[in-house]
Amino acid sequence: MRVSVIGCGHLGIPHAAAMAEIGHEVIGVDLDQAKIDRLNAGECPIYEDGLPELLSTHTATGRLRFTTSLAEAAEFADIHFLAVGTPIDADGRSYDTGQIFGAARALAPHLTRSTVIVGKSTVTVGTSRDLGALLVRLSPAGEDVEVVWNPEFLREGHAIDDTLRPDRIVVGVPSARAEDAVRQVYAPLLANGIPLFVTDPATAELIKGAANAYLGMKISFINGVADMCTAAGADVQQLTEAIGLDPRIGRGGLNAGPGYGGGCLPKDVRAFTASARTLGATEAATMLRAAEEVNESRPSAALKLIEQTLGRPVDGVRITVWGASFKAGTDDVRESPALAIAALMHQRGATVTVHDPHAVPTALRRHPELDYCEDLEDSLTAAELIVLATEWPHFREADPKALAPLVADQVLVDLRNLIDADAWRMAGWTVRQLGRPAQE
Repeated sequence: MRVSVIGCGHLGIPHAAAMAEIGHEVIGVDLDQAKIDRLNAGECPIYEDGLPELLSTHTATGRLRFTTSLAEAAEFADIHFLAVGTPIDADGRSYDTGQIFGAARALAPHLTRSTVIVGKSTVTVGTSRDLGALLVRLSPAGEDVEVVWNPEFLREGHAIDDTLRPDRIVVGVPSARAEDAVRQVYAPLLANGIPLFVTDPATAELIKGAANAYLGMKISFINGVADMCTAAGADVQQLTEAIGLDPRIGRGGLNAGPGYGGGCLPKDVRAFTASARTLGATEAATMLRAAEEVNESRPSAALKLIEQTLGRPVDGVRITVWGASFKAGTDDVRESPALAIAALMHQRGATVTVHDPHAVPTALRRHPELDYCEDLEDSLTAAELIVLATEWPHFREADPKALAPLVADQVLVDLRNLIDADAWRMAGWTVRQLGRPAQE
C-alpha cells in the first residue's frame, strides 16, 4: 500500500520506518524542514535501538521518504496515519489535541477520494468521533473519509520491535470498509499470528489509557513496597521475584526504581485519572491519583536514600549521576526520573555531573544548570558519590576495580538494582540499593 505518516517524532519516525520494512511505500510528513532534510538523508534525529539502520536502508531504496507537504501526502497515500503529539494540556490533566485537529484541518482540503485516517496518538475518549465529523465536514470526499483509532503500545527503546512484533493490534473502527483497510495495511503482521482486536472507536481509545494507567499503578505499587522494605530492612528484589511468580500478578513491569517517566506514561496516567473523574468514576480517580502521588515522591525518596548513604546532606558533595534518559534504549529525557533527581541534588547544593551514552544533548537542553560528560570514566573524576539512575547495560558491565582510582570516595547508590552489589563491595565500594538492606 501507499502509506503516509503525519508527524515525525518518537512515534511517527519508528512507525514510518516499520511500515516500509513490512513492504509498504511510505511518505512521512512534518512541518520542520530541517528535520525532513535529515530524515531524507537517512539521518535519525532521535535515538531508538534499531531505528537508524531501518531509516538509512529504506530511504536509500526510495521506499521511505519525507516531506513538509500534506498535499503531496494526500495525493500519494491510500491510508494516513496520524502520529502527531498530544502533550498534556495547560490544565496539567487532559490531552492537548490541538496538533491532531490542526493536522486534520490542514489535510482535509486535499482529501478528494475515499480514504481512511488512522489515529495513533493517545487521546481522550470521544476524540475520534469529533475528528471524523470534522473531516467529513471539511473534506471534498465528505463521508468517504473515515477515522479509525489504532493506539500504539510502544515501549521507548523497543519501538521498532514493538511495531514489527507487537503483542496485539487494537483498532476501533466505524465501518467494515475501514476495518478492511486496516487489515490490509497490517496484513504482513497478521500473517505472522499477531492478534487483531477490533472494537468500536471509544473502546480503542480507552484501551490505551487503561493499559498505561495500570502499568503506572504497578510501578508505583512496587515502589511503595520498596519504601516499606527499606523501613523494615527487607529485600524488595526477593519480594518481587516471589510475588511475580503468581500468574495473576506477573513479573513484567514489577521493578522497583526511581519512578516512571517519558513522554507517555506520566501524561497518560494523569489524563486517564482526569477521564475517570469526568465520567463520574470517582473511586477509580482516587486510586489512580494515589499512584501519581507515589511517583511524584520518588525524587525525594531517592534523595533520602542518598543522604542516608552519605551520612550527611548533599550540599557541597561532588556527585556523578549515571543516566539522563528516562530509561535505557532512548535519548528521551521527558519527565526523566534521573534528571529530576540530579536537578533536586543541584538545588540542594551538590555539584552534579551527569553521564549518559546517548541523551547528553537532549538533557543539556532541558537542564543546562547541570554538568555533563559523554565518557563514563571521565564522569567520575573526583566524585564523592555515584548515583545509578538509568538502567543502561554498560553501567552493569562497569569494572568496579578499574573505576576505584578515578573517584574521591568509593560510594555508589544504585536506584535500579542493576549492578552486582557483592562484586562492587569486594572491590572496596560502599553500595546501597533501592529497597534492599544496607550492608557493611
